[in-house]
Amino acid sequence: MSTTPPVLAAELAQAWADIQRHHPELPDLAAPESLIGESSSACGAELSFERLLHEAVHGIAAARGVRDTSRAGRYHNRRFLAIAEEMGLDHPEEPHASSGFSLVTLNPEAKRRYRPTMERLQRALKAHTVATAADTKRSFRGPAARHGSSGGGVRVKAVCDCGRNVRVVPSVLAQAPIVCGGCGKPFRIPETVGAAS
Repeated sequence: MSTTPPVLAAELAQAWADIQRHHPELPDLAAPESLIGESSSACGAELSFERLLHEAVHGIAAARGVRDTSRAGRYHNRRFLAIAEEMGLDHPEEPHASSGFSLVTLNPEAKRRYRPTMERLQRALKAHTVATAADTKRSFRGPAARHGSSGGGVRVKAVCDCGRNVRVVPSVLAQAPIVCGGCGKPFRIPETVGAAS
């Protein structure tokens, strides 16, 4: 199995499509690679199928026009929980004081339904972790990694040769290339005019 980020992005897209088969109102995932290396204390720090399903809850909420979070997206309310339960996610009885019902877990039925998807994604995630951890001394990971941050931070515009753009945390882009689905070239952060001065 290839360990390149495009393979992981493809596996993320396939897992998302598997979720869409059971929940057709779920919008398409615009940039699967944007989830690679991304973390949030409110949504769980590690990319996994459970985290992907959590993000799908937000996707369905957006499609329905439901406001499922507050406090700048950190607090997951009961509307989030209602959609999460529809999708096979459970939560302990009481909400967390700062993140609400964000820490959801797969129920047994969802584990059975998505077992092949989870196994495939887990293999791709493991291969990606091995590939990106191999050269940590020579790779620039940005200020978030140096200061022990969870990987969040200010997103900047990254562009590809065909003119498409995405917003990304620079340290995430530094970990591995994010490849455009339109032209197949990597996104890059354009140099600013004053940067060379």
